[in-house]
Amino acid sequence: MSITTFAVAGATGRLGRHIVDLLTERGHRVVPMSRATGVDIITGAGLAEALTGAEVIIDVASWHASDQDAATEFFRTSACNLHEYGQKAGVTQIAMASIIGADKATAGFLAAKKVHEELLLSGPIPVRILRAAQFHEFVGQLLDWQQGDVAYIPALPTQLVACRTVAEELVDLATAPAAPAPGTPIPEIAGPRGETMAEAAQLLGARRGIKVVGVDGSGMPDAELAANGAFLPGPHAKLAGPTFQEWLDTQP
Repeated sequence: MSITTFAVAGATGRLGRHIVDLLTERGHRVVPMSRATGVDIITGAGLAEALTGAEVIIDVASWHASDQDAATEFFRTSACNLHEYGQKAGVTQIAMASIIGADKATAGFLAAKKVHEELLLSGPIPVRILRAAQFHEFVGQLLDWQQGDVAYIPALPTQLVACRTVAEELVDLATAPAAPAPGTPIPEIAGPRGETMAEAAQLLGARRGIKVVGVDGSGMPDAELAANGAFLPGPHAKLAGPTFQEWLDTQP
């Protein structure tokens, strides 16, 4: 196996930690990029130094909130900087994590990810994209956002997937020797079981002593699209476990 130097944007985040671990386990050289490691992909601080000698960038950096305008500006700036600094450093490829259905989104965070995809694809460095379903870990975040003993969670369809499973698929994509053939659908990764977000939250809520009430999602960005399955995996998607229940059973 040839050893490649990977620079990982968002290396200390939920997904990035798994990416770094997997690349290291496979014997590659890894440069973790985050503000915690002294690299800021928005201001450019430390970016040129971090990318020196890097052959591939894996971009899993994300905005911390759901505001569409702020997220779009974050992704716009990060995409521009990764291409600009990456091209100067001789980077030959960027692999990014996106979200299933981003191409259909019209509002909210998913619409910002749509812009992110478009901006990365329009740059000078070849880009490979993996679209993933919502993470198992996202369910806990939904509960954390609400205070008290009752949480109101949208009963919208999803096919949750484990972060580690997404990381494995993205690393496989980034290390594949040949790019997908023109016209090949953007690859997708999702969990093996369809459910609603409220159903998954009820399983976690039972462990936390929180009553979860399913609601219709009205008022959420693209709620109607979501209700009609626009953000579910397509027929070409790879489905991989564990299920949410299986994953939950392994959590402390």
